[in-house]
Amino acid sequence: MLNRRNTLLGIGGLPLTLGGCGQTQPALGQSPSKRNLLKIPTLLSGEKTAALTEYNLTVQTGTSTFLEGRSTSTMGINQAYLGPTLKMDIGSTVRINVKNTLQEDTTLHWHGFHVPAKYDGTPHQTIAPGKTWTAQFEVRQKPSLFWYHSHAHKQAGPQVYRGLAGPIIVQEPDNTGSGLPIDYGVDDVPLIVQDRLFGKNGEFIYARSMHDIMMGVQGDTLLVNGVVDPVFECKSDLMRLRLLNGSNARIYDFEFETQQSFLMIASDGGPLEEPIKMSKLRLSPGERAELLVDMSHGQPQQLMAAPTSNGMGMMDEGMMGRDMMGRDKMGERWWRGNNGRDGQMSAFNVLLIVPNETLNPSPSVPATLMRHASINPAAAVKTRQFVLQMGMGMGMRAGNGFTINGRSMDMGRIDERVKLNTTELWDVQNASWMPHPFHVHDVQFRILDRNGKPPAAHESGLKDTVLLSPRERVRLLLSFKDYADPDTPYMYHCHILEHEDAGMMGQFVVQS
Repeated sequence: MLNRRNTLLGIGGLPLTLGGCGQTQPALGQSPSKRNLLKIPTLLSGEKTAALTEYNLTVQTGTSTFLEGRSTSTMGINQAYLGPTLKMDIGSTVRINVKNTLQEDTTLHWHGFHVPAKYDGTPHQTIAPGKTWTAQFEVRQKPSLFWYHSHAHKQAGPQVYRGLAGPIIVQEPDNTGSGLPIDYGVDDVPLIVQDRLFGKNGEFIYARSMHDIMMGVQGDTLLVNGVVDPVFECKSDLMRLRLLNGSNARIYDFEFETQQSFLMIASDGGPLEEPIKMSKLRLSPGERAELLVDMSHGQPQQLMAAPTSNGMGMMDEGMMGRDMMGRDKMGERWWRGNNGRDGQMSAFNVLLIVPNETLNPSPSVPATLMRHASINPAAAVKTRQFVLQMGMGMGMRAGNGFTINGRSMDMGRIDERVKLNTTELWDVQNASWMPHPFHVHDVQFRILDRNGKPPAAHESGLKDTVLLSPRERVRLLLSFKDYADPDTPYMYHCHILEHEDAGMMGQFVVQS
């Protein structure tokens, strides 16, 4: 068993220095590997006046170093890769100015936020090169982790892959934290988890072969806040990890290498009613969770992310134009991956948490976090059905293989019209052979049931993204309030970004 002393001094004679980036030791879960100090995203609280809080964001290109000795061309917000953490108070009015300095159109979407449709940052709010777009809205969310990312039309996948994403932390105005860790970057840490594929020259590989479109672009290297295989020195008994699966397509099972349990305290849209003890958590692209990790035992803990099956084994690879050697029959590229024995991908290192020799005491975890309204299906005035489907073969390149209710995305078509101040039941079914994370803009929903059974306790809170396994049916309860706009739509879509770009997306408006 590792302890604080032999970890701080290094393993196998190789030093590990926590005071700066770039010091290395062999990884616990992967080898060879670098251990770098975790980067904490800059906290941006905005310029506050009596009326509002203003944020200035610049979408830009840059150059980053993820792998030693190799540079990577990237995109970011106010920096070379990713963006700062936007801290927002509940009830405040925020104004966000987004300047686009790219040579291409982009957008920024406030994922999980309840905002007027014209400020949602969808493909309808395009920011042209050299232009600035301003969104202004009241923060109506519960305290939790949200995020912002590109939602550019048919370009969300490559733009997010290159770095156009960042976290948002919504908090109570007094920031008391209700007894939970709230010292940002010390005992309250966001973790943006993204898999990436690098070429020998250090550049990102973002291919759009038939395989990439069907399965979503997946990589063999994990970045956490833009760092490969990071380490973090813990100074308190209790760590709060705000976990975001920011990958384009990959689904992960998160757990500690020692199988140490943790407490899950929040899901996508806010706190759970009470902490839930768990030892493994599955998150699909777009989903978030907040975890409390007990470090009072003084032992280092390695958080791992095991990639889950994406349905590859359920279909004939020849249908995707790939031969038995793993080569694309169309000659576009070789398939690459960090595969272990029997074709199974090994788990990624997410974060090594090393406790300090002296740990500050943390307050007791509250037994109750938030009370949610009871789920009442009888409140629904309408039931809508959404069927997620995937085709096969060459027709998918034309964008007609990824559909919801048999239709691919059309910017000029409104698929659903809902009435303001009503509650609806959305019956979502995955009729395809692979999992899909289904995301709805504008609202936080409650999961009524999965295949007729109540959801697991950790899915009982507020959600905006839900993972559907193949042939699974999930019923959601959604309430539409505050904002109506008969002309400007919100989106619902698969959050595998390549599927979204290829057409597995629809539009709805809220009208009076």
